[in-house]
Amino acid sequence: MTSDRSVPDDLSRIDGLGFVLYRSTARPGLENEDMRAILKAARSRNQTLGLTGCLHHEDGLFFQWLEGPGDGLARIMASLKDDGRHDGIVVLDQGPLDRRRFQDWHMRFSDRDHASLMDWFARSDTSTVHPAEYAGGVVSFMMSMAR
Repeated sequence: MTSDRSVPDDLSRIDGLGFVLYRSTARPGLENEDMRAILKAARSRNQTLGLTGCLHHEDGLFFQWLEGPGDGLARIMASLKDDGRHDGIVVLDQGPLDRRRFQDWHMRFSDRDHASLMDWFARSDTSTVHPAEYAGGVVSFMMSMAR
């Protein structure tokens, strides 16, 4: 587990399969049309780069898990830094990965209408104070939505 920090620069050093989990703040006024455009572009781009993952949007926050080759992860994270639809990217965790968690999803999407991450945390015993538990809880929530 890495500590909270901004966009990492060492993802391209991952040999084989890797992952990155981040949280960011959506720009105010983001509409459903904007979300559809984000998902369409992400799914196409991720397929090209061999990436899979999950994006959750709730209460003005994005939570995204991306997995795949390290160089693809590095390219995406670099481009997300300049994406004006969000800011304040905080990497919650990153590193090598033994197997994909979202192998069937170029970009799975959920939002509060589907399920609430905040409510999930409120019902669980998972800490939101300890970074490793918080990141693990976000991933557990995302994986539960993919079933």
